[in-house]
Amino acid sequence: MNNPNIAALVKSEKSARKRMRYLALLNFSEGHSSTAITSMLRVSRTSVNRWISTYLAQGLSGLDDTPNPGRPSILSTAQQAKLKMFVQHQSLPE
Repeated sequence: MNNPNIAALVKSEKSARKRMRYLALLNFSEGHSSTAITSMLRVSRTSVNRWISTYLAQGLSGLDDTPNPGRPSILSTAQQAKLKMFVQHQSLPE
């Protein structure tokens, strides 16, 4: 791990979640234990260990947030199509 690169990522990252992951990596690369990192960052040791192992296996791209699909739609495909048609063809009252 290259500390200056990770330190630069910590400073430039806008996402608080990714910044936390980078901070954990930075502290780990400086020789801090997982337990010490959990105390400093106030996160679970499981999270710290997962971030480190993911980084070692996949690199920095492994620390990116994965898209969450969200709640499944309660409308059927036919209902979604009907709603889309309604919205596209209705004009707003003036």
